[in-house]
Amino acid sequence: MTAGDPPVVRRKAIVSGRVQGVWFRESCRTEATARSVAGYVRNLEDGTVEAVFEGPPAAVEEMIAWCHLGPRNARVDSVVSREEHPVGDRSFHVY
Repeated sequence: MTAGDPPVVRRKAIVSGRVQGVWFRESCRTEATARSVAGYVRNLEDGTVEAVFEGPPAAVEEMIAWCHLGPRNARVDSVVSREEHPVGDRSFHVY
């Protein structure tokens, strides 16, 4: 990052509840792309969803807030998030 670049943060969230098979990952990509947030989202074997967001601080916080709601058919029981060091992601992926 150079002096003129806007600040970038990275956060990882683990979302639990009824979050697989309810269009969570694709909805997450749509929301992240609309906010110009990079990163990825994927299902984990234990039934949770892992999402990593990298971008402007306010947009990343909006994505963490969105994870608490998820798409219409989801039931989010908890979201645990933590800060990570930005790695320079430029796009958002679904795995």
